[in-house]
Amino acid sequence: MTKSEMSQALLAAKKAKGLTWQQLSAACGLAELYLASVCYGESSATEESAKKLAQTLDVGEPVMRAMTEYALKGNSLEHRAIPSDPFLYRFYEILAVYGLSLKDVIQEKLGDGIVSAVDFTMDVQRQADPKGDRVLITMNGKFLPYKRW
Repeated sequence: MTKSEMSQALLAAKKAKGLTWQQLSAACGLAELYLASVCYGESSATEESAKKLAQTLDVGEPVMRAMTEYALKGNSLEHRAIPSDPFLYRFYEILAVYGLSLKDVIQEKLGDGIVSAVDFTMDVQRQADPKGDRVLITMNGKFLPYKRW
């Protein structure tokens, strides 16, 4: 079973059962965003987490096994360099507008390096606001200084 087939099976089962990422997160012990990343084929699950999710969604052994296989990252956007979905494009736009500024500020505070997407967590919260609800996204990545040699 390919990661794409696995993803289709998991997302269809989630929809059919009417479950939220929060409910699935509680059932299998993974953070919502990481769990969604597993379901979209961008991350892999441990055998234990895959088994819990497979049982919760009533998907078979092939889907469970596919969840534990290492992912080839970046394929869920179907090889699009610039996302066409407006929601995803806004993140691209944020990076285009603030990317160099963010890089400069982080490196000014921490030195010459990068933020890890391997040693990384992300959380999404809803913030009530009288002018319209807001989205608070917290990204927490280990800083990796460049090695000089």
